[in-house]
Amino acid sequence: MSRSVLARLLSLLVLLISVSASPSSAQLFETRAKQAYLVDADTGTVLFAKDENELVPPASLAKLMTMEVVFNAIRSGRLTLDDTFQVSENAWRTGGAISRTSTMFAELKSSIRLEDLIKGVIVQSANDGCIIIAEGMAGSEENFARLMTERAREIGLTQSVFGNSSGLPHPDSRVSMKDLVVLARHIESTYPEFYRYYAMKEFSWNDINQRNRNPLLNMDIGVDGLKTGFTEESGYGIVSSIKRDGRRLFLAMSGMTSERERAEEARKMLEWGIRAFEKKALFGKDETIGEVSVYGGKADAIVKAKSQVDILLPITNPDRLSARISYRWPLRAPIEAGVQVGVLKVYIGQTLSQETPLFVMEAVDKGPLHIQALDALLELAQFWL
Repeated sequence: MSRSVLARLLSLLVLLISVSASPSSAQLFETRAKQAYLVDADTGTVLFAKDENELVPPASLAKLMTMEVVFNAIRSGRLTLDDTFQVSENAWRTGGAISRTSTMFAELKSSIRLEDLIKGVIVQSANDGCIIIAEGMAGSEENFARLMTERAREIGLTQSVFGNSSGLPHPDSRVSMKDLVVLARHIESTYPEFYRYYAMKEFSWNDINQRNRNPLLNMDIGVDGLKTGFTEESGYGIVSSIKRDGRRLFLAMSGMTSERERAEEARKMLEWGIRAFEKKALFGKDETIGEVSVYGGKADAIVKAKSQVDILLPITNPDRLSARISYRWPLRAPIEAGVQVGVLKVYIGQTLSQETPLFVMEAVDKGPLHIQALDALLELAQFWL
């Protein structure tokens, strides 16, 4: 048997093994949260994931999307912090003092500066502030909610849908923890001048002083945002970020049973994420990561990443790290250099922690007819197996 034939048979065997193999099912961390997602900001490493794509009612976590729409409008010049918005009867009744929900106690028919509304929404979780902004920007909450969902897709939220600006119970409102982390990372990196509002521990307006509802801000552990929420259906939730020891993590959790449990579970997971991992370089820039079989090709394709591949590795369980190259076979020759042909998938335990695009280092031309015929046979074998 020729070396080229043997190489292709081995490639088929590796392909079948990679398709059937699955990472270990044991988690590195346990939490009472029903859904959770923890990500390292610098490397993009997913440190923990639990039902992160499950859609749940957002509660006040929806206000993060409301603020993103506002921040984007200010950044584009459509609004300024000094613009004023009038308090309608709908905003006053639905989200004001009479509603007995989170409120900044906006007075009916008064006018409020946008910056005060922003602080009221972020610090006091003001439902009236959200509705005032929504009506001022889009005429109604319904129109504004459509803007929220459209904007969510633009910035990478793939599943979440918003039915209103406040997060008050609405049949159309659903978010995932993964989407909420994407949103929080976007807000922190895109709007640093506004992200600072999330660290405010209190806000006084109209002679009323209210403290921030985020309990982690007072724990002195490095948390500087973002938001808490609660509904009867989804339980207690939180989106939070911690910056400590030169690292930043983003966390979204939902489904907890009390304020105390929410605070404790979030604190434990954030501190675990900081302490239990260390940064490691897996592959350098332009370093060969592996080879993938090319259908009818003269040779296998050597693949690399376009930049250094770093990951956060568990300090006490480094053997829980595993990786494999994933691509759709058959890749048909010829293939030009620089073309993306797959991804490097890195797992920590059962969690898919990182995906890095892989590109062909050197062009692969078509091979001789007997190689193309053998690859056709291997493709048929894969179909039957």
